[in-house]
Amino acid sequence: MRLLKCSDGQFKLTKDLVHDIPSYAILSHTWGPDTEEVSFRDLVDGTGKDKVGYEKIKFCAEQAKRDGLQYIWVDTCCIDKSNNTELSRAINSMFHWYQNAARCYVYLSDISATGYENSQQCGLAWESAFRVHRWFTRGWTLQELLAPASVEFFTQDGWRLGDKKSLEQQIHEITGIAVPALRGSDPSQFDVEERFKWAETRQTTHEEDWAYCLLGIFGVFMPLIYGEGKSNAVRRLKREIADAISRGDAYKNCTWMVPFEQNPSFTGRESELEFLRQMLFTGHQTAKVAITGLGGVGKTQLALELVYRIRAEHKNCSVIWIPATSKETLGQAYLNAAGQLGISGCEDDKADVKRLVRDHLSSESAGQWLLVFDNADDVGMWVSKSTPESGRLIDCLPRSSRGSIIFTTRDKKTAVRLAGRNVVEMSEMDEAGGKQLLEKHLVDHDLLRSKGDATALLARLTYLPLAIVQAAVYINANGIGLGDYLSLLEEQEEDVIDLLSEDFEDEGRYRDVKNPVATTWLISFEQIRQGDPLAADYLSFMACIDAKDIPQSLLPPGQSRKKEIDAMGTLQGYSFLAKRSAGSTVNIHRLVHLATRNWLRKEGQLPSWTGRVITRLAEVLGDVSHDNRVAWRSYMPHVYYALGSRLIGEDDEDRLNLLWKYGMCLYYDGRYREAEAPFERVVESRKTKLGADHPDTLASMANLAATYRDQGRWEEAEELQAKELEICTKVLGLKHPDTLSSMANLASTYRDQGRWEEAEKLEVQVLEIRKIKLGADHPDTLTSMANVAATYRHQGRWEEAEKLEMQVLEIRKIKLGADHPDTLTSMANLASTYRKQGRLEEAEELQAKELKISWNISHLFGKIGPITETL
Repeated sequence: MRLLKCSDGQFKLTKDLVHDIPSYAILSHTWGPDTEEVSFRDLVDGTGKDKVGYEKIKFCAEQAKRDGLQYIWVDTCCIDKSNNTELSRAINSMFHWYQNAARCYVYLSDISATGYENSQQCGLAWESAFRVHRWFTRGWTLQELLAPASVEFFTQDGWRLGDKKSLEQQIHEITGIAVPALRGSDPSQFDVEERFKWAETRQTTHEEDWAYCLLGIFGVFMPLIYGEGKSNAVRRLKREIADAISRGDAYKNCTWMVPFEQNPSFTGRESELEFLRQMLFTGHQTAKVAITGLGGVGKTQLALELVYRIRAEHKNCSVIWIPATSKETLGQAYLNAAGQLGISGCEDDKADVKRLVRDHLSSESAGQWLLVFDNADDVGMWVSKSTPESGRLIDCLPRSSRGSIIFTTRDKKTAVRLAGRNVVEMSEMDEAGGKQLLEKHLVDHDLLRSKGDATALLARLTYLPLAIVQAAVYINANGIGLGDYLSLLEEQEEDVIDLLSEDFEDEGRYRDVKNPVATTWLISFEQIRQGDPLAADYLSFMACIDAKDIPQSLLPPGQSRKKEIDAMGTLQGYSFLAKRSAGSTVNIHRLVHLATRNWLRKEGQLPSWTGRVITRLAEVLGDVSHDNRVAWRSYMPHVYYALGSRLIGEDDEDRLNLLWKYGMCLYYDGRYREAEAPFERVVESRKTKLGADHPDTLASMANLAATYRDQGRWEEAEELQAKELEICTKVLGLKHPDTLSSMANLASTYRDQGRWEEAEKLEVQVLEIRKIKLGADHPDTLTSMANVAATYRHQGRWEEAEKLEMQVLEIRKIKLGADHPDTLTSMANLASTYRKQGRLEEAEELQAKELKISWNISHLFGKIGPITETL
């Protein structure tokens, strides 16, 4: 067959493909006059764009692109009708071409969805036109209706009316075709007379085509003889049918044991489907493949769509679907399968039914088969023995070059164990796929006109199919808009959980499995807790911090590095986590984060885990300083999240400790206004709990005063610092280190306001006491000396400033080294004093030395001015 490759609005015919045919969309329509349809010759010559039929091709290409397909097939232009051999082959193959198409679009050229006042009026109008449409009267459209797994109907302006499933009752009433046939039952299941009746009133342009268009319906092939007339063509067709029946090779009975009907709302996933199709029935050995991904991402639906497509392609293939949620459901499914396969002895109480099924399917006489093990999440069920005498379930899998096995599982580790490297990982849908899925489930399509709400809602639901379907059901049931549902998701966490816990009916899911998003992962949580306790701890821990950019260094240490790696692997295997590109941080899925918090809340463990997180955060922050800000910055969003919890009392000591460290981080980050609130809360709490004269309270007051000072709020800073100094002097004594720090801080506030004499008085006092108590070369003494020098310099007392600065510089060179940041600061200060005196050569020489030394470390240390003792 030839396909049209669509790229940038251009169409290019492929060569005549026999093998490796890519996924394609196929068009079904009613022909206009030949002069209005785009022909094969038109495409070869690059003409035909002005023809009416060109719009159909454009529509098919645009819709295919929306469905993720690059190739299309349109009968008007993909067959060279001047070549009789090619035409005959095409007509004999057409049923299979429609059957194998990834998408079939019916283009109803004279039905429009525009020009109506509301959706109700539009619906009434199009349904009336739909019921009498010419498409239902043409011979060729019969196979185009029955062959594809899914048929979608569109108006001439591209509005989707529905599909074969949603319009099933109308189509049945219009055509008289049995509902099972519309649902995909093989035509061979209906007698010959009934199939002829389906076409009884249909018409074709060429009378012989009335017989030729039924070739695929009856599964026979015959040469075309235009001019023979309808009666002769029908006579030949009936003879071929009779011969096929007598040979018994038209169709062969096979087992079909699938608990769900094909999902008419299945959307996208064409690349995954194509990949899976290529991995099955390789002809060498039993093909095994696993589909893995987050719960609710659509693994079962992907497998279901695949088996229906396999059924259409391989009519003689037995398909057996086994729910593997538990040993009980799996055992019952095996017993049912044994009965369907006609295995003798399967009802014997002592029979090992799994081995019987294995042996039967492993035999050549079983023919082609496909086994689906759905929800194979518990690896222990597969690799361990239920009793010492019994074998492992993994050893009971049949082996045959004509067989294939599909597993669906939430756990990637289980997927790899069962299928080796043949693993298909499913992710959430993209925005386009999400919108299509939402559209297919909404009753009122007008809601999608609000594109902003649709985009925001899908993003909020993380493009998770289960969440999208649940949202659509709720919206349909309550008659609300997308924006209304979005606003519900912005409510308090408990209210959002209630919304996401709303149960709903889904015909494509098991009755005993919980459907809501908030509960769908509960079984996974329990499996993780039993199989990997450290992974469960990590999941619980991450539920109490921000969901994004989680440093792995923040997580509590395990018993060994291997156990830590295994635990992270378990959570990634369930698709709960995604590693960032850098590799040192991970993200937890937003809805999993919410569901885990709900799980912990129901278990009564959320407060205790929040407390453990707060303790751990304080531990990893350590001693907060400007120098280690690269380390603590990555923890800040998680500290903020944990402190926002109401589950731990505001006066809890661990929480206060973390709150104080958080304030310190904000301060050293230059976010003084934000640092105020945590410091004020700590001061208030410590005054109440410890008293105003407790050292911890005084330290907190100093921190708060520093934030005021660095914002230029001198009066507030001075008032607090003066109060602190008064208490320190009274309680600790004038010479206590904390008192001296308070005095130095107040002096700094005076100096910042230009109150030099007041600043000098306090600074000199601090300096003299520190010289006596600590020695002239102690770092704190040198800091005091630098501060006094700065005050002198600001007063124009150059000689006095220079004398102290020289002294500080020489001691720091000896004690710290010439390249230490404090030494470089001293050099800069002395150079400033030279410059102020007009001694430019000396200033330049000193500055050049400083710049040369600091050049190689400038990426680590910024140039700082006079140092003051704050924080």
